[in-house]
Amino acid sequence: MKTASIRDLKHDTTTVLGWVAAGESVEIQKRGKPVAILSRPAPDAKASALPDFAARLKSIYGDTVLATTATELLADERGVR
Repeated sequence: MKTASIRDLKHDTTTVLGWVAAGESVEIQKRGKPVAILSRPAPDAKASALPDFAARLKSIYGDTVLATTATELLADERGVR
């Protein structure tokens, strides 16, 4: 684990955060005594996964093909040439 003082954190934040981004844990010290530990957050698989829009549309519309696409509807509403 790397260590940094509060002064290091204040004046060289980019370097300290670079260590954290690289996967290092950094102990922050004030007058030689540890006061905090900076580390990367745990990955949140649920937040990074996108919803399955295709499955959602299939559950709503089934195999039905709509006569007009959303793009055409918007173009008509906006009066696009």
